Amino acid sequence: MEVQQMADTGSNGNPSKGRILVVDDDRLVLATVTHGLAQAGYEVIDADNGDDAILLARQHRPELALLDIRMEGKSGFDVAAYLREYLHTPFMFLSAFADDETVQQVKALGAVAYLVKPLDIGQILPTVEAAFANLPHRRGGAAAAAPVATPAAATPAVAAGEAARSPAAALDPVPLAVGVLMHRYSLQRGQALERLQRLAGEERRSLVEQAQRLVEAVELLARGQG
Repeated sequence: MEVQQMADTGSNGNPSKGRILVVDDDRLVLATVTHGLAQAGYEVIDADNGDDAILLARQHRPELALLDIRMEGKSGFDVAAYLREYLHTPFMFLSAFADDETVQQVKALGAVAYLVKPLDIGQILPTVEAAFANLPHRRGGAAAAAPVATPAAATPAVAAGEAARSPAAALDPVPLAVGVLMHRYSLQRGQALERLQRLAGEERRSLVEQAQRLVEAVELLARGQG
């Protein structure tokens, strides 16, 4: 495990934009995401397993966590449950999996976002920035050092303009819907996004609305099978 930029400044010497815990057992992914976030001005703590992640979270109290899901030992779900129950730390998942069971667990835990790999830092940063903008103590203008008092399950939706109509509204529906289409039809990311855009155009809905309908349909199907 490693801690990067543990001073109150980012890699460019400016004040840190926030403290983030990044957890992934793929060392290349971990190094890439950690470097990108540090270059963007965030203070980054990284771990390649769930046990170290929990220890680091207890010690450094990050404001946000980015978690891989499937790891040896404690999974990303285990880490998320600990962060939610004991530290009230918001979290998002970065995962290569978008099957129905995984989607249901992500929503049940109350993640602020669910991004399906492969991803580059340019795709991750906007979601991270939106999550930080929605942190309760930052919205209220309190000091940045104030603890996050609101449990992650109650964190507002990352997707701009999305009302909390359902559990799915706690996630940005577009990357989630793209992940579902990739999984269901064995598509590449670009192909899945094009399919979602085509469906939205055919039904005269916005991309976000179409994605939300797809995610809700998956949720209903999963409940029916349960």
